[in-house]
Amino acid sequence: MSDTQHQNGDQTGRNHLGQNHLGKAAHEAAEREEMRQRDPEPSLARRFGQIGVLGWMIVIPVLVAVFVGGWLDRLLGTGITFAAAATFAGAVLGLWLAFRWMHEQ
Repeated sequence: MSDTQHQNGDQTGRNHLGQNHLGKAAHEAAEREEMRQRDPEPSLARRFGQIGVLGWMIVIPVLVAVFVGGWLDRLLGTGITFAAAATFAGAVLGLWLAFRWMHEQ
């Protein structure tokens, strides 16, 4: 094979690979656009709503746990033992509920 043929072959090969790469990129861009049209980006109000839901999913179990733990502490005369343990358990439960809800969305 002469140097000229070798160089032309390389150019043809690079051009062919470049076209494949460009075609693949165009195809991926078209797929992304189609997906965006099928499932549009949520509005700002919806995002704020989701943040609110996540906040309440964490806060409500913690508040319930604080009140239940405080009630048990008063009933049993144990200082803040049950309130502290219940607060921690409520936080763990709230974070787990929020984590699970986020992965379902």
